[in-house]
Amino acid sequence: MPSVVKINVLTVSPEMREELERRFSGRAGVVESADGFEWFELLRPVDGTDRYLVYTRWRSEEDFTRWTESQAFQRGHAQAGAQGHGHAQATAGQGPAQGHGHGHGQGQGQGQGQGPAASGAELWSFEVVQSAGPKQES
Repeated sequence: MPSVVKINVLTVSPEMREELERRFSGRAGVVESADGFEWFELLRPVDGTDRYLVYTRWRSEEDFTRWTESQAFQRGHAQAGAQGHGHAQATAGQGPAQGHGHGHGQGQGQGQGQGPAASGAELWSFEVVQSAGPKQES
């Protein structure tokens, strides 16, 4: 069964970029313990766009769904939900994005209680068809 990739596309204003990155840094290590988790990357835009990409790779769709229903995930996203922040609809018929990877959980220090760092989100879903890494020398 091929891995699945979830890319959360976050719209982030210039004044919230540092805060978004700080919040993700503060949550480092949380998703790594999830069953079926394979990879995570937070991609900062460099070409004039205001959209960050949160790339996660999972063993299966079921593993990803289990993570989004976990207590760890819910705690990490509780603040935005409590403030009634609406999440953008996901693409590819996946339903609500539910803030996957917003990086806006209970912040520590500066920015605490300010709500979501992203003003919008889309969740893109893919199956891995082909992948490659560096060629290993024998």
